[in-house]
Amino acid sequence: MSIGISTACLYPQNTEDALEQLGKLGVKTCEVFLNSVSETSLDFAKVLNRIKDEYGIRIVSVHPFSSFSETYMLFGEYQRRYLDALDFYKRCFEFTQAVGAGISIIHGSLVPGKITATEYFSRFSKLIETGKEFGVTVAQENVNRHFSETPVFLRMMKKALGDDFKMVFDIKQAVRAGYSPTEFAKEFKNDIIHIHVSDNSPTNDCLPPSKGNFDYRNLFSIMENADYKGDYIIELYRWNFSDPSELAESLDYLQNIK
Repeated sequence: MSIGISTACLYPQNTEDALEQLGKLGVKTCEVFLNSVSETSLDFAKVLNRIKDEYGIRIVSVHPFSSFSETYMLFGEYQRRYLDALDFYKRCFEFTQAVGAGISIIHGSLVPGKITATEYFSRFSKLIETGKEFGVTVAQENVNRHFSETPVFLRMMKKALGDDFKMVFDIKQAVRAGYSPTEFAKEFKNDIIHIHVSDNSPTNDCLPPSKGNFDYRNLFSIMENADYKGDYIIELYRWNFSDPSELAESLDYLQNIK
């Protein structure tokens, strides 16, 4: 278990430049957020591998940019479009494998959606099986305004997928959906394999860690008691902080209380 930072924090900086900047800040664990189709290529994986090797970075997860279109491409009514989309995700999983990461992150469908929950789970299962071909675990993130925002839906998904059900837990997304992040973590602690970290306050749902009032020690305790083996990745939006040095400060803060 370690604490790191997502390249998404530095968007719209080019992904390779963001990874290098995090390396210069001393970050050793990263999530890579891909931002274009060309970035899913094996040639681009080589670019990132050179950077991570230079700075001693471990890339642990990859977040495809296509989350905005998953409602339409993966979970829409047109079956052929879904099958074509699988080819794109296969390319993403191949990239994920090439940079040494083990997790690929899916947002899923916006509410209200166009297919039944049963069909949703069937399609997600196919994504999981495709990921396995590349040694990649495909995980459902809890995301506001998506079906995955609610514990009820995630319980259904867990029942349908069994041991294949894995979660990326995002603190800010739970807050935005009106749920206690701590209670969310307690319920799904045995299914969570990756955690997106941010802070919050009564007036702001996404702040750099140490700038709000979230109880990280409690979260760390919950996950440690569940024998959590994943990482904690700081994931903010660029407007949530003024200077990248604040990311390093947040990283130090979390490492000191872990």
